[in-house]
Amino acid sequence: MNLQETPPLAPTQIELPLACDALGEPFRELAADGFALGGFSWRHAAKDTQRPVVIINAATSVRCRHYSRFADYLFANDFDVITYDYRGIGESRPTSLKGLKASWSDWGALDFEAMLKRAQREFPDQPIDVVGHSFGGCAAGLGASGRLIRRMVTVGAQFAYWRDYAPSHRWRMLGKWHVVMPLLTMIYGYFPGKRLGWLEDTPAGVVRDWSTPTARYEKRPSGRDHHTRHFAAVTAKALAISISDDPYGTIPAIERLLNYFTHSNNTHLRIAPEDIGEKEVGHFAFFRSAYQATLWPIALSWLQNGELAPGTPGRTVPRS
Repeated sequence: MNLQETPPLAPTQIELPLACDALGEPFRELAADGFALGGFSWRHAAKDTQRPVVIINAATSVRCRHYSRFADYLFANDFDVITYDYRGIGESRPTSLKGLKASWSDWGALDFEAMLKRAQREFPDQPIDVVGHSFGGCAAGLGASGRLIRRMVTVGAQFAYWRDYAPSHRWRMLGKWHVVMPLLTMIYGYFPGKRLGWLEDTPAGVVRDWSTPTARYEKRPSGRDHHTRHFAAVTAKALAISISDDPYGTIPAIERLLNYFTHSNNTHLRIAPEDIGEKEVGHFAFFRSAYQATLWPIALSWLQNGELAPGTPGRTVPRS
């Protein structure tokens, strides 16, 4: 089903070979508490204050390298790009995760905030946009400098309230993420997700935030220490993309997070796999290069124009 609205500008798009998998230039950035974060920058040689820089916020325990092809795509379409790993993950992982102080709120208030500061410093006077996957959309509301964000695209963005999970998957996901994961974390001092094939190894504080069964972010363990008022500072024009077969990103889950962004201009786009000729997409596939021709242009159009292009697949969800 196609949207009926017809915005004035369609996306201008340069496609990349599907095999493209180059990384940007590596960097190290210190967060406000001195923790060293690792990431990659895609930077055009010629400076242009009209060119936006996009910060990509990863999903929980997903390495920033997962988004490198999407970053290449944005770079080819005249964006500068920053990808990075939260503390404890990938390029930002210390030797041991045991005893590491890291929580969801640290990932937003310290790590994402550091990237906003880096974007200001390394790309002066350029507009700053954000792409947030899963928890990465929540992280965008936790930085004190969220007012800097011009446009934002989130994909499956929520903060794992178990009652929002898709009913057909709910009890299995509850057992996996809210029972087994915290139990293993108690035993090992961190969640050994990599050896289980369940994402990356994850700091204990993040696990506590994820597994706490409350509908309010400020009731999560680290949420009590970081006021959610920073969400209200975000005035970006925001597109929240959800996929109908994503068991995490149900409509209630997406709307629950969007309701924290009280001063942004929010649009929720719901896409079914059949809208793009697919049988399934799920929670993680959006950023795979197989969707370069079908899903990536939706994000690109929003970042370029702040609008959905004519013929965009899916439907907009009425805001309550």
